[in-house]
Amino acid sequence: MMMSVRASKSANLRAGTLGLTGFATRRRWISSGNQIQPTGNNRRFAVLWGNGDYGRLGLGSLESHWRPVYCSALANESIRDISCGGAHTLFLTESGTVYATGLNDFGQLGISNDTKYTTEPLEVSGLPKDIIKISSGYYHSSAITVDGVLYMWGKNLSGQLGLGKRAAKIVSVPSKVECLSGVTIRMATLGCEHSVAVTDKGEALSWGEGGSGRLGHGTESSILGFLRNTSEYTPRLIKKLEGVKVKVVAAGMLHSACTDENGSVFVFGEKAMKTKGFGDASVGATPTMISELPYSENVACGGYHTCVITSVLWLEAYSSNL
Repeated sequence: MMMSVRASKSANLRAGTLGLTGFATRRRWISSGNQIQPTGNNRRFAVLWGNGDYGRLGLGSLESHWRPVYCSALANESIRDISCGGAHTLFLTESGTVYATGLNDFGQLGISNDTKYTTEPLEVSGLPKDIIKISSGYYHSSAITVDGVLYMWGKNLSGQLGLGKRAAKIVSVPSKVECLSGVTIRMATLGCEHSVAVTDKGEALSWGEGGSGRLGHGTESSILGFLRNTSEYTPRLIKKLEGVKVKVVAAGMLHSACTDENGSVFVFGEKAMKTKGFGDASVGATPTMISELPYSENVACGGYHTCVITSVLWLEAYSSNL
C-alpha cells in the first residue's frame, strides 16, 4: 500500500545510499487511500523512498518507491534522528531507543546473526536507553550515549569497530569501545571500512582500514622501503590535527574530512587530495586544509565527493568572479 507525505518546504529530508530517508515536523497530513489523517504538531515521523532491496526502507516489503512514503511501523514513536548505511537504516527515537532495518549480512542491524535482513524496523538489542546520536557505515553502525560512551557493531574485518585486534570479525550486537573508557565522544561518523570520531575536547580519532590515507595518519615505510598504509584496530589520535579543535567529522569511501572551531575545512585521503591538485601521496594521507574555503559550518562526505555548508559572503564573492 503506497503512502505519501504532503509536507511544507521546511521538511527536513536526508539522502542515503541508493535510497532516501527523512523525518518531518509541524502539522501534516498522511494519506492512505482515501483516508486523510492529521498528525500531531510535535511528533516527528520517518518518510523514506528509493531502492527497497533488503528492506532498507523499513516499509514492510522489498518494493522500491519513487516518492516519500510514511513509515507506519514507527507510528507510535517520535523520531529524533536517522542514518543511512550501505543497505540498512538506523532510526533514533526521542526516548533514546534505536531501531534498524535492511541488510544484516555483517550484523550491522545489531539484532541477531540468524536474521539476514528485515523489512521493518526492529529494536537494536543491548543498547542503553540514553542514546543521543547514531551513525551508519556501509556495513557497520554506531551509537553514542548522553555521557559520550561509544557503542559499535557490524563488520569488523579491518578493525573499523575499534574493539582491538582480537575482536571478532563480525559483531552482531552493540559493543562498548572499551579502550575509550574515560573519553567523552561527541560525534562519530562511519565510512565504508573506517570510522572517525571527535571528543568533547575537539580531538579527532580514526580507526579501521587505512588504505588511501583515509585515516589521516600518514604513510609508513615497510622493511623493503615501500610506502604502505596501516590499518588501526583501536581509535588513534590524528597527530596532524593536534592543537586544532575539531567541530565536525565526516567519512566517505576512501577519504575523510573535518571542520574546526574557526570554520576551516581539512580533507585527508590520497585520491581526494589529488583532485585538489596535491599529487604527493604523503600529503594526501594526512589532513590538509582547503584554503579556498572561508568559514564553513558543516561538512559531509559521499562515496567520492565532499560537501560543505559555508557563508553567504563567500557565495556572493564567488558569484561575482564568475
